[in-house]
Amino acid sequence: MDKKKKIIIWSSLALLLVILLIPKMKFSSSGEKLIPVNNTKRKTIVNAIILKPKFIQDKIFSNATLISNEEVELRSEISGKITKILFKEGQPIKKGTVLIKINDAELQATLKKNLSKESLARDKEFRFKQLFNKSLTSQQEYDNALSELNSAEADVEYIKAQLDKTEIRAPFNGVIGLRSVSEGSYISPATKIATLQNINPVKVDFSVPQKYFSVVKEGKTILLKIGSTGKTYSGKIYAVEPKIDESSRTVQARAIIPNERGELTPGAYVEIDLVLQEITNAIMVPSEAIVPDIQGEKVFIYKNGIAVPQIVTQNIRTENEVQITKGVSVGDTVIVSGIIQLKPNTPVKLKTIN
Repeated sequence: MDKKKKIIIWSSLALLLVILLIPKMKFSSSGEKLIPVNNTKRKTIVNAIILKPKFIQDKIFSNATLISNEEVELRSEISGKITKILFKEGQPIKKGTVLIKINDAELQATLKKNLSKESLARDKEFRFKQLFNKSLTSQQEYDNALSELNSAEADVEYIKAQLDKTEIRAPFNGVIGLRSVSEGSYISPATKIATLQNINPVKVDFSVPQKYFSVVKEGKTILLKIGSTGKTYSGKIYAVEPKIDESSRTVQARAIIPNERGELTPGAYVEIDLVLQEITNAIMVPSEAIVPDIQGEKVFIYKNGIAVPQIVTQNIRTENEVQITKGVSVGDTVIVSGIIQLKPNTPVKLKTIN
C-alpha cells in the first residue's frame, strides 16, 4: 500500500472517531474544553394509584319496555244506548266505580213483571205446602207449585244479572284514558269505551342472551334508566319465561318497579342493567393501566423507584375500570400514566398518587 492511501485511511479513521465522540462531549461556556455528558438514565414521570377494595356490581345491559301493572279495554257485555258517562278522562279511578250507564228501561220493566210472578209463585207454594202437610193435596201438586217458584226466582236473577251489565264498573284501581263514546251513543260488545291502566307499580319486559338463563332468577335486582331524564330506578325480577326463544336465542323476563310519583310511563323505551352479583372487596384498576402481553395482560407496579411488570387476571369490566382477581393486592401502587414508555425495571418518578 503506497503512502498516499495510508494517509487517506488514517484520516478517515480519525474523522470517524471524532464523529463518535462529539455526541458524548459538550463545550463549556468559554468554549475552551469538552466536558463529558452525564449518561445517567432520566426517570419517567408517571401517575399512580394505591389499590383499595371497592364495592362493585356485575351487571349485564339490555333494552326494555315499560308496561302497565294491569291494563284493560273497557267494553260493554250487552248492546244498548249510553245514558250516562260518569268519569272524567285521565283521572284516577277506584275499583268498583260506575263508569258508564246503559239504558235499562226494558230490563227494569221485565224485572218488575218477574218480581210479581215470583211473589205469586211464593204464595202458591206456601199454600200447597200447608195443604200437603195436612195431607189435603198430593206430592205432585206441591212439586208443581215449588217448580213454578224456582222458575220465577230464576227469571228474577237473570234479569238482575242483565241489569248489572248495564253498569260498567272499574275492575281495579287505575287511571282511565281517553273515551271513545259519548252520551246517547249506541254501543255493542265490539265498541271500545276507554282504557283503564294501573301504573303503580309498573312492569318491565326485557330479554337477555340464553347463556344467562341460569342466573336470571326471581328476586334478582335490575337498575332501570330513562335516557331522557337520566334518572335511575330499582326493581326486582318476579317472573322468567321457562322457554328460550328459538328465533332470537334469548330468554324473556319481567320485573316490577314502584312508581308512586308516576314518573314511569307504560310503553316507554328504557335501558336496564341486570345485577348478576355484588362484590364488596373488588380490586379495580383503570382500563388504561392494563397492557397486553405475550403471557396475557400486565400492569406496572411502582416499587422503590422502578416500574415492575406484573401479569394479572381480569374478571368484571366496567365502563372505566377492570377487576383484577390475581396478580395484585390491596395496597399495591399501580402506575396509570406513561405506560407506553415503560419497560421492565424502568426508573420512574411519581407525579401524583391517589
